[in-house]
Amino acid sequence: MPPFSAREGGLVVNAAIRLHAHVELTLGGPPPLIRLVAEDLGERVECVNLGGLVLDGTLDPLKAALRMFPVLGTFTLTTRCDVSPGAGLGRSGALDVALVAALTRARLERLDARDLADHAWRVEAGQAGRRDGKQDHYAAALGGIHRFSFRDPDVGVEPLTLDPAFAAALEQQLLLVSTPAPRGSGDVITRVMDAYERGDRVVTGALRAMKDVAEAMVAALRGADLARVATLLAEHWRHQQALDPGARTEPMARVERAITDAGALGGKALGAGSMVFVLPGERRAAAEAAAAAGGTVLPVAWATEGVRAW
Repeated sequence: MPPFSAREGGLVVNAAIRLHAHVELTLGGPPPLIRLVAEDLGERVECVNLGGLVLDGTLDPLKAALRMFPVLGTFTLTTRCDVSPGAGLGRSGALDVALVAALTRARLERLDARDLADHAWRVEAGQAGRRDGKQDHYAAALGGIHRFSFRDPDVGVEPLTLDPAFAAALEQQLLLVSTPAPRGSGDVITRVMDAYERGDRVVTGALRAMKDVAEAMVAALRGADLARVATLLAEHWRHQQALDPGARTEPMARVERAITDAGALGGKALGAGSMVFVLPGERRAAAEAAAAAGGTVLPVAWATEGVRAW
């Protein structure tokens, strides 16, 4: 994310999984003219026209998308996501992509996956106080496993084709665990980027090292080297923690200790609320250990397709 991606170029290895953001646009209906509903959050907004879409902290992604891609007439816009807010799994990016796909379809506009990702990022960037990179939007729009490079404003997209047997083994031996996300987790990003802008040597060194790890991960995946993947995840996690003390929360620490004791080969945080680990074999014991430590185990299944609209 900027300013690092603008000055030095960013690099992300990203794999899409089959946890989805769902958006439904239903045209027509009685007044009030516009209904916005987030089923999973239990939130609802009604207004008589698009001028009432004020970014006030309630359903801002829906409002921001409609302000960029307005739809005329009476309608209901309904959303739900398979993961909770703050999980660190690209929920907001996927939701923005789904919103742009639904609204542009209703407007009879055709955008390719890359355009959808770019517009979705603009939707998110337009919300007050949001500061994010583009990787989640590109992953949701394209699906699959990619090497994404960033030299703002350009995005390089390189699909990674894994050996089928290795891809299946990796899918089975990854343990994805969600933990309670702390309040103010976005403050970590702000502190890290501010430190980078000040020229903090520790933060700058960690960011550059993370970029090197990402490049090494490309080679490990192409070489079907599971042990190397695990080692690189652990190395990346060390650099993440060097960025800011808030990168490792107490719930994360409890889950990490439990899964490490259960034999994990390596793992890292995926954001403020989730972690991923490579296991040496089947994951039942590690999953039970994670649950006992307060984590929630989520399914891992590769998503070979990106956003779909119908």
